[in-house]
Amino acid sequence: MKIRSVTYFCNPKYPLDEKSLRKAGDFLSRAKSAYEAAGYEVQTTRLATIPFPKLLGEKHLDELPKFANGLSKAMQEVGVAYASLGPALPGTPKSYQVIPEAVAASENIFFGGMMAGKSGRKPDKSLIYMEQVKACAEVIVKCAPIDPDGFANLRFAALANVGAGAPFFPAAYHDSTTPAFAIAVESADLAVDAFNNANAIEEGRETLIVQINKHGKKLAQISNSLVSNSPKFLGIDFSFAPFPDDAHSLGNAVEKMGVPKVGLHGSLAAAAILTEAIERADFPHVGFNGFMQPILEDSVLAKRAAEGTLTVKDALLYATVCGTGLDTIPLPGNTTAEELAPLLLDLCALSLRLSKPLTARLMPVPGKKAGDATGFDFAFFANSRVMALESLPMSLPLSGDDSFSLRPKAGR
Repeated sequence: MKIRSVTYFCNPKYPLDEKSLRKAGDFLSRAKSAYEAAGYEVQTTRLATIPFPKLLGEKHLDELPKFANGLSKAMQEVGVAYASLGPALPGTPKSYQVIPEAVAASENIFFGGMMAGKSGRKPDKSLIYMEQVKACAEVIVKCAPIDPDGFANLRFAALANVGAGAPFFPAAYHDSTTPAFAIAVESADLAVDAFNNANAIEEGRETLIVQINKHGKKLAQISNSLVSNSPKFLGIDFSFAPFPDDAHSLGNAVEKMGVPKVGLHGSLAAAAILTEAIERADFPHVGFNGFMQPILEDSVLAKRAAEGTLTVKDALLYATVCGTGLDTIPLPGNTTAEELAPLLLDLCALSLRLSKPLTARLMPVPGKKAGDATGFDFAFFANSRVMALESLPMSLPLSGDDSFSLRPKAGR
């Protein structure tokens, strides 16, 4: 198991307050050393800000590309690898429109777009913002050709019901003036190991929970030792993030549980069992904490998607019981915003009805059609094939721009 990221949450202000950025860099350097001294590899240190529409203010939204570019350069000087400028917000429609240019103008800067969540005016009501669903679809389509292989969409996610403080990117953002930090782990190998020789579900699950508890307790102790005169510790996101080899593949864990190929029936049950194991474990929870299914970051998921065993519909189905939603899904390069919107709408509906955060990071690949091999050159990706999207543009009333509410499923 590794630490995927130590994420520092703050408001770096506009114009950029270099003093606050140096403070972030100093803390992250100290934290990285503390975790590594305890035997954990720390892959990245990251920064997450308040949502950029609030950071810049509506008057300065056009400055986002320049600000993102400046932040990219300033981060390098303080040793921070990645930053998230948070999501565009429904109350500021223009904030969605400036994201593609900001992605093109910067490196290692991530963005989101909020599609569904609590209503600002009526916090007891959750809404799906149809204009923003469409706006996120437009962002994805406009970002796709920035890089020849569609890689730019790695830095954008459409968000549904996602709160502040989640340390995994691109969902990360802050909602306070007080700095904080959180841990995201890369722990799919724990699930693989737990079920490798298990003869019963309870045996494998108990082994897994013991390991999560052990690492969670240790990481929490180290984190709490860092908070004297330092940022608030928010907790750990123990989502089973994979790495693209079989030893660190959550798809492999599902198959170790007895499913012949992930994507076949039984996979949803496996996803539910793995997610619930995290919920049963005793550690400070923050973020998603569940089954993570990034198709291109997982060697077995990528293989099953290439075979056609694992489909986009399967991934959406597993989002009902998993922790994060749809992630790094390679799609045909000619996919339109009107075809993406129904998938994003389905994700929003799941999120609100099930009262859970979900995200969609979709990656149309220019010049590729369904079934074509992907060709990414990225250490965190396993190549696969472009997945078919079974979607057509919607018509009224679902194609309208009006927001609407969805209540969480009532208890029985």
